[in-house]
Amino acid sequence: MILRYSRPDMVKIWDAETRFKIWFEIEAHATDALAELGVVPKSAAKALWDWWATNPTIDVAAIDAIEAVTKHDVIAFLTWVAENVGDEARFMHQGMTSSDVLDTCLAVQLSRATDLLLADLDQLLAAIKRRAFEHKMTPSIGRSHGIHAEPVTFGLKMAEAYAEFSRCKDRLIAARKDIATCAISGAVGTFANIDPKVEEHVAAKLGLEIEPVSTQVIPRDRHAMYFATLGVIASSIERLAVEVRHLQRTEVLEAEEYFSPGQKGSSAMPHKRNPVLTENLTGLARMVRSYALPAMENVALWHERDISHSSVERYIAPDATITLDFALGRLTGVIDKLLVYPERMEKNLNKMGGLVHSQRVLLALTQAGVSREDSYRLVQRNAMKVWESDGQLSLMELLKADEEVTAALSPQQIEEKFDLGYHLKHVDTIFARVFGQ
Repeated sequence: MILRYSRPDMVKIWDAETRFKIWFEIEAHATDALAELGVVPKSAAKALWDWWATNPTIDVAAIDAIEAVTKHDVIAFLTWVAENVGDEARFMHQGMTSSDVLDTCLAVQLSRATDLLLADLDQLLAAIKRRAFEHKMTPSIGRSHGIHAEPVTFGLKMAEAYAEFSRCKDRLIAARKDIATCAISGAVGTFANIDPKVEEHVAAKLGLEIEPVSTQVIPRDRHAMYFATLGVIASSIERLAVEVRHLQRTEVLEAEEYFSPGQKGSSAMPHKRNPVLTENLTGLARMVRSYALPAMENVALWHERDISHSSVERYIAPDATITLDFALGRLTGVIDKLLVYPERMEKNLNKMGGLVHSQRVLLALTQAGVSREDSYRLVQRNAMKVWESDGQLSLMELLKADEEVTAALSPQQIEEKFDLGYHLKHVDTIFARVFGQ
């Protein structure tokens, strides 16, 4: 975790104090259930909660000092609690194993982290939607292979992003459901020393589902899918960031990141206004994606349990969620303040002498009885003249001067094929599909 790319609410979920508080809740709720089953005295559970009510602070340094001796974090925590609670603490952790605490805690932390990420997505979607409707009918050139293709609108670019991040939200909701499971099943997951009712009680208290079958650890296919989902969201972030970066290039300059008063773009060149935020997002997306692979490699553990996954998750769980949280917030800011230049879009749209309308002429010729092969040849030979003139020539005028073309199409029919509005006639339909309005 790097503070430069972190926001405090997400960081708090992963700090040591939060983790130990969740551990305490797991142990105390389990002790409650054990007391109800008559396995431990009810006074034991009461002692835990009474102490917690008056001492809701965690001495992280003291626990770390104990762990330096025990070389076991859960034992160090239990020892510290016992030192503070007293004799009744001996009934804590009855029939449980450390994985019950660690895995259930991780489920709680990932669930809380996901709630923040879902809120981030809602904010991003709101910003994209606002810009989509603002520029619903702002014409711009569509590009394929980076080359001018046919007209679109800037609003359609935003609508496309909205639909993509809506899918991201749906996937994240599903991933949260998949990851939010509780396992309090004891050694090798057989419940031999702890009643399944304890697991049910703890799960209900923590807002989790029970793990149907654990092998002392919660199956890591759940975690693999979760981190893969974060990786897909990161890829969607990068896709929109790359679009902004391309639109900000000097030769294009149809949109650019907001450049604040006093901001500097280069230590050497005072004129520079660089797309640093979206370039940063591309880098952060690479990091979030990188965490998906080790999560997948964690699926194959030895038999009922090993701890090869543990060190991995101590890295990737906080880092992936903290980084994605920051990236979503940054992208929201970029879109919210994005400078959009419709005049430059119009200039670029008209830059190549009407070449963007070539398909309409091609189709008109075929409908007028010319073979597709000949239609393509006729349009292309005129289009290449325009291309080689760098847009100084007009495709429409060249076509009207081409006797083979005018043998099939009148000058008026040719002119009709250069109507920009034709390309935008279904924008409302697309918006209705995306936004329902």
